[in-house]
Amino acid sequence: MPAPATIRMFGLLHAIRQERSLPSVVDIDVPEEGVTARQLALDLDLPVDDIEGVFCNHIVHSLDHRIKPGDRVAFVPPGTPGPHRFMLGLYQAGKAGRHEDAG
Repeated sequence: MPAPATIRMFGLLHAIRQERSLPSVVDIDVPEEGVTARQLALDLDLPVDDIEGVFCNHIVHSLDHRIKPGDRVAFVPPGTPGPHRFMLGLYQAGKAGRHEDAG
C-alpha cells in the first residue's frame, strides 16, 4: 500500500488553514499515478493565486508538478525575500505557474 503524501503550508497559507481551524500539515492519499500540485491545492481549498512555488522532496516546482504517494510537499506563498527567491528557484517556479495560467 503506497504511503500518503505529506503536505505543509507556510506563511499566508498556514494562516488561512489556522483561521479555518484546519491543520497546516496533512497527510493526503494520492493516486499511484499522482495528481498535480494545483489540483491538490484546490482539493485543500487553498488560493492557488497565492502559491508561488511548490517544494516536492526539497526541490521547487510550479503547480503543474505531479505529486506522488510518499512525496513530501510544501506550498509556499509569495513573500520570500528577494535573493532567497532566486537561490531556491521560487522566482522561476512562480513565473512558470503564471505563464501556465495565461495559456
